[in-house]
Amino acid sequence: MIEHKNIVVTGASSGIGKAILEELLKGQGNRILAAARRADKITGYGENVIPFSCDLSTQEGVDALFEKAEQVFDKIDLYFCNAGAPYYEQFDYEDWQRIQNIFNVNTVGHIYTYSKYLHHLNGRDGRLIYTISAMGEMALPGYALYAATKFAMKGFQQAIRDEAPKNLKITCIYPVSTRTNFFNVGTGGKGNLKPPFPVQAPEGVARAVVEGVEKLKKHIYPCPVYRPSQLLMKALPPVKAAYVQAQKTKLRRFVKKVRAEGQALKEEIKLKKELK
Repeated sequence: MIEHKNIVVTGASSGIGKAILEELLKGQGNRILAAARRADKITGYGENVIPFSCDLSTQEGVDALFEKAEQVFDKIDLYFCNAGAPYYEQFDYEDWQRIQNIFNVNTVGHIYTYSKYLHHLNGRDGRLIYTISAMGEMALPGYALYAATKFAMKGFQQAIRDEAPKNLKITCIYPVSTRTNFFNVGTGGKGNLKPPFPVQAPEGVARAVVEGVEKLKKHIYPCPVYRPSQLLMKALPPVKAAYVQAQKTKLRRFVKKVRAEGQALKEEIKLKKELK
């Protein structure tokens, strides 16, 4: 069990980040700086949890988090780089800022964090834990931009391992679909979205993550059927084709539903104007 560590957890107000926070609190003496956009949601954990509000998609937000960490800790022993955001959509639009936004929070902020943590440690031992996602190894229809951010992180960690000094260790996590608000957020509030199979509970992911970090694992796959299923798909391409086709069908239905609702809203607005 992880005990008596100074820890930063980002994205700690919900989902996997919240579950990791709660799992870490089972260890004696752990002090946790819990970061999120809405730190007011992080309550009831006692004095060993320090909530902190910041926007980790910006340099200012990451800098502010490290400044706070250095105020409350002598050294950050473990840094869980977990904050992230999804899109679920058909990528057929021209919107530079929307593309930039998801890369800022899922990729740029995490890459910048590596450099900040490296300099913070200044030769002392520490471990940086990246939540990458299974989508960083297998992209699916509807998640083009999200998967691109995760593939980028997969490549970054692969290269940086050969550059990092011996005192800085890196662990990467590859959770599959998890029962959180992730999929509702990804649709922009356009309805409940059934997540891709298989699906895990965040508590199960957190237990596997904390156990893996304690064992100093370089890569953690919380879902026991994920890697065997990848081997199955590689050995039997029709299995993968059928799985991807099911996701394509789901995306087409979602796009059709959203467009129909959008058209209905336009007609409602038009009618209201005519009645005035």
